[in-house]
Amino acid sequence: MKTIDLTAETVIDKPAHTVWELVADYANDPTWRTGVLAMTAEPAGISTPGTRSAEELRFAGRTWHNLGEVLTVDPGVRMTWRTHSGADAQGARTVRSLTPDRCLARLELLVRPHGFQRPIRPLLAYLLRRNLFRDLAALRELAESRQP
Repeated sequence: MKTIDLTAETVIDKPAHTVWELVADYANDPTWRTGVLAMTAEPAGISTPGTRSAEELRFAGRTWHNLGEVLTVDPGVRMTWRTHSGADAQGARTVRSLTPDRCLARLELLVRPHGFQRPIRPLLAYLLRRNLFRDLAALRELAESRQP
């Protein structure tokens, strides 16, 4: 089965720790991720290995209910996750300091289409890529608008 493997990144004019606080806390996802209607995590707050997430996502004309888990965390730098219900996906969020006041944010996504999704894999890849870039633009805007 062919997967959809995507990566996108952007430079944000804020310190890495500021951006990390946004991407590592799932409660912030509805403010910067396209289509996220609701997102909860247990435990709440900055993700740690084993954090479980419940996401309600509107994508491609359908509402998805995805349950996931954080697999690894390099505090302040990178977290990896996977779903175990809903969409068949995994990914990573990385924040790397470039200067004291500037960082690189990177989102990675791997999706395995199933069933009716297989024939429309190219369309799904296009929509997912578009959303990743929208997400990063919204994350940049949110982070850069935060006061120190």
